[in-house]
Amino acid sequence: MADQPGPLVIIGGAEDKQGECRILRELVRLGGGRHARVLVMTVATALPAEVGMEYIQAFQKIGVADVRTFDISSREAANTDSAVAYVREATCIFFTGGDQLRITKLLGGTRVDAALHEALARGVALGGTSAGASMMSSTMIVDGRAETNPRICTVTMAPGMEFIDGVVIDQHFAQRGRLGRLLAAVAQHPHHLGLGIDEDTAAVVQRGVLRVVGRGAVSVVDAGMLSHSNLDVVQPDESLALCGITLHVLPEGYGFHLSSRQPITDWDAWERTTGKELNA
Repeated sequence: MADQPGPLVIIGGAEDKQGECRILRELVRLGGGRHARVLVMTVATALPAEVGMEYIQAFQKIGVADVRTFDISSREAANTDSAVAYVREATCIFFTGGDQLRITKLLGGTRVDAALHEALARGVALGGTSAGASMMSSTMIVDGRAETNPRICTVTMAPGMEFIDGVVIDQHFAQRGRLGRLLAAVAQHPHHLGLGIDEDTAAVVQRGVLRVVGRGAVSVVDAGMLSHSNLDVVQPDESLALCGITLHVLPEGYGFHLSSRQPITDWDAWERTTGKELNA
């Protein structure tokens, strides 16, 4: 796994913004608490004003005094001094949902891209929901058919923003029946773990350890022990055979070691004995 000092809060979409807002509160806690300077990046959405205002209200509701939105509609804008300054001033950066390809198209390789990676290296908290979750990995799912068995044609992949290595992320996971397409993605990239994140659920990743927060679950697909696959002979529209894949379904209170690929079955006990610094 790549060095990643800053925490990532990877949200499966449709997080609570009206009630207790537990996931957004956790992002703010990791990003400075009452002193957090939150930057909402609306680059993924075609409705930046509306979506931005929704998140301004949500963050203000939970007590954030310094929250601003920032939209980038061109690569030229992503290379300006002012855009870089917005990123450098934030202690907590959040990407809304929308279209993950729009994020990589507008930000990939720009000065803002570099500033985001520098911010994460400094320990800035980085969160994203739905499309803002999918884009975090080095290889991302950009499209695919849901509620079907795994086939090569059920998923389309592209390079992501590379905030986390070694995983491929899918969102709205249980709600949209996306296990088949995540299996297809991992079958084609067996060195990656597949993370399927339910709505109103987050995978909080710090120093190579994943912690589940929210009302759903994070499903981890591990092809490390894959014993048989017909990937080399099957046609794109034919069913994949996958034998020996491991599936972990982890609700709140559970965690996962991304490097050793081992689940943590009692987060509180593990934290007391091993991981106190992760939640400091």
